[in-house]
Amino acid sequence: MKQFMDKDFLLDTATAKHLFHDYAEHMPIIDYHCHISPQEIAEDHHFRSITEVWLGGDHYKWRLIRSNGTPEEKVTGTESTDLEKFVEYAKALPRAIGNPLYHWSHLELQRYFGITEPLSEKNAEDIFNRCNAKLQEKDMGVQGLIKQSNVKVICTTDDPADDLKWHQKLKDENTCSAKVYPAMRPDKLMNVDKAGYADYMARLGQAAGVEIKTFADIRKAMDKRIAFFEKMGCRATDHALEYVFCREADEQTVDAIIAKALKGESISKEETEAYKTAVLTYLAGEYYKRGWVMQLHFATLRDLNSEMYRKLGPDTGFDSIAEGNCCKGLIAFLDHLNELHILPKTVLYSGTPNDNAMIGTIIGAFQGPEARGKIQQGAAWWFNDTKQGMIDQMTSIANLSVFGNILGMLTDSRSFLSYARHEYYRRILCNWIGNLVENGEYPNDEEALRQLVEDICYNNVANYFQFQM
Repeated sequence: MKQFMDKDFLLDTATAKHLFHDYAEHMPIIDYHCHISPQEIAEDHHFRSITEVWLGGDHYKWRLIRSNGTPEEKVTGTESTDLEKFVEYAKALPRAIGNPLYHWSHLELQRYFGITEPLSEKNAEDIFNRCNAKLQEKDMGVQGLIKQSNVKVICTTDDPADDLKWHQKLKDENTCSAKVYPAMRPDKLMNVDKAGYADYMARLGQAAGVEIKTFADIRKAMDKRIAFFEKMGCRATDHALEYVFCREADEQTVDAIIAKALKGESISKEETEAYKTAVLTYLAGEYYKRGWVMQLHFATLRDLNSEMYRKLGPDTGFDSIAEGNCCKGLIAFLDHLNELHILPKTVLYSGTPNDNAMIGTIIGAFQGPEARGKIQQGAAWWFNDTKQGMIDQMTSIANLSVFGNILGMLTDSRSFLSYARHEYYRRILCNWIGNLVENGEYPNDEEALRQLVEDICYNNVANYFQFQM
């Protein structure tokens, strides 16, 4: 019987152990998609407790605690203490056998706090106190955690109207060991069918110094904001779509849709798709000109529980995989951009694992000379970044595309301890490759294997995004 989560955790063969310990383990991290706070980085925030850093904004963990029958007050409530919330997680975790949170949580306890025993209700208070004592150390602030994690680049998630003042502070003071860049997330610009659209367009217009009434005004405003983001080092963008579509419309039609939305009138599904197609097409052209990377996340349903959405708002753990049906829309949209010769480097993430093979075949139809793997299937995303989900996606992309060109892992997290997820991914990666080698399906070529592992862990991302290091 193997020891619980020892140094060879998830590494089944001698080749896997060699690839991880001699190559993957030492590679730096480029975290090109996450939701951590640039303000907390700039201020080198020190956390008051393990609960704040671990459970403060992690809806993965909130879902787990709720599923164990814990009342919401002890999950996100303001009346319960940090210790009470931590104990509730400790009660749920031992029952979560097979869930990636079990592995992620114990990797984080091991790497950042030196705690190797499994967390349970019995030792929860002791571990809570030991973690809190460790967090008081000087190098356990946000910047210290980033340095310990060997992170070289972080891309936060930022609205086009943001002033990016914390990025400017980081740039001016240069105290963080990692480069911290904004990644543009124009979801509110896209939400023509949602309440608050008019208010947001006023905010965006104020940030750009443009009164927005037409599609031409949107382009003028976004031209200015994109130029500002580029000056601040932006190389990545992100778009969250429930599904993918392509509905072309002339500018007069798009202007009429904008006018209706600014008045607060109801917008139809067809009008929404026409507006979003026009905006995404314009943005893709701007990304293409600058060599930026466009990330598209789709096939998820958000905020399913209406009552809890009213109480807690979005991003609180009430989401699910969608049924997909994005194939025709995705093909049409990529082909539309390709026909206009403005298809940028693009990373595709689907919420459903049923889309793995679909994406793996579509990307092969739209590759180009701008980069190895110009069109990518992104890391197993959200509900798919499990052990089996990663293995399934690795197998699918290897079967259908060029595995050595993939972009490895990202955290997609709000926690500064989530860099342990990169280790988790790298262990699974090395084990997957090692099994092929030991089974005689790939040669035991030291140089080729080293290159594969180091490229997937770091080099591919550096070359693809072209960040200023």
